[in-house]
Amino acid sequence: MDFAATYGPPVFRRVLLKLSGESFCRPGEGGISVEEVSRIARQASRVASAGVELAIVVGGGNIMRGATFSRGNDVIKEATAHYMGMTATVINGLALQDALENVGCETRLLTTIRMDEVAEPFIRRRALSHLARGRVIILATGTGSPFVTTDTAAALRGKEIGAEVLMKATRVDGVYSADPEKNPHAVRYEHLTYDQVLRDDLKVMDMTAIGMCLDNKLPILVFNFKKEGNIERAIAGEQIGTWVSNATRPQRQETPTA
Repeated sequence: MDFAATYGPPVFRRVLLKLSGESFCRPGEGGISVEEVSRIARQASRVASAGVELAIVVGGGNIMRGATFSRGNDVIKEATAHYMGMTATVINGLALQDALENVGCETRLLTTIRMDEVAEPFIRRRALSHLARGRVIILATGTGSPFVTTDTAAALRGKEIGAEVLMKATRVDGVYSADPEKNPHAVRYEHLTYDQVLRDDLKVMDMTAIGMCLDNKLPILVFNFKKEGNIERAIAGEQIGTWVSNATRPQRQETPTA
């Protein structure tokens, strides 16, 4: 597929894509669905083939959510549960790495907790070098510290690697005034400022991540990745999802006809 011919030229050249653990399984289920992982890999490989430098931060909630697991038991400490959740992201990272390489995409899996037998340690200069060589980098284990979400890790890594946008993949097509799966009258926002998100406590990302994006002027695009082709459409500048920034959203550039 010719990316530019189908979607137009990319408006972003370096992107941080945040995938929750739920991205790796069917709705309402846990574990890893090969079908879901393959669908993500196909879209990501098409983005990379268009020359976009792509970094992917993966969550692990489909396998283990440390904050939830630690509640209601006195046996496993909360910090330990968070580390368990971080190791779950490596399982997802390995699955995505193989799925990407199965469709011909060169990758590197990087972790903030040393796991030398299966992944490289996250070193900023090394990550940038991989991106420059056209490799998709998969970032697992969050920040490597407990009590910090993978959303915050995505905001941090996005700034570190100089991403032009943080793309937050969800099951719904943007940010709503209420949960659209529960309230049919919920209104979808096309554009929000960081202050609006913080003031109205909108469920975009955790507040630490939003504050970090605000401080670093890193735009956030919240969109439904479940719809085939939406990752490509978002990178090409189509007006999908919700744009969170104090700046205007880049516009799609039409490919000139011969």
